[in-house]
Amino acid sequence: MSTSIPGCLYVIVAPSGAGKSTLVNALLEREPDIGLSISYTTRQPRPGEVSGREYFFVDRTEFQAMIDRGEFLEHAEVYGNWYGTSKHWIEKTRATGSDVLLEIDWQGARAVKAIFPDMTFIYILPPSIEVLRKRLVKRGKDSKEVIERRLAEANEDLKHVPEADYVIINEDFSVALLDLQSVVRALRLTVRRQLKLHANLIS
Repeated sequence: MSTSIPGCLYVIVAPSGAGKSTLVNALLEREPDIGLSISYTTRQPRPGEVSGREYFFVDRTEFQAMIDRGEFLEHAEVYGNWYGTSKHWIEKTRATGSDVLLEIDWQGARAVKAIFPDMTFIYILPPSIEVLRKRLVKRGKDSKEVIERRLAEANEDLKHVPEADYVIINEDFSVALLDLQSVVRALRLTVRRQLKLHANLIS
């Protein structure tokens, strides 16, 4: 159903290993009205990943063609691979009044804000860099060199936290999930949105 007020746009950024994807998946189970934007990427699928579910997997030639056609809201190179977000899908989904959630990096968040200044920027952080290191080692997905690179990137992430609207420290998962859900629900209840959504009641 179309509406005169677009759905909320949540942009979630976190260092690798901070628990962002797990939190987002749990949030989507609790808040099924949020549409998760699926990025395009040039990286190879990991075991169990399916194109169109975790990402749309494309080669570098196709990715460049999409850039040339102006299809991306933002795109960036991360750890040697390219990632991009479909501008058209976000605009179409928000126009129906549905919320949209993006999982991107801080550079992408800047690009999104330039086009959608009403977005809400949420940073998810580990309680410490040392805890992050232990989580990256424990999950066993990356080599020692990759882990060190991800930790260096995490330190860079910390420099950009002041650009966010909200910061959630993922120390206790249940608390972090409640915090994330609270942000989402509070944003839906702002007076600007309620005045438009319930104009017949509030005059």
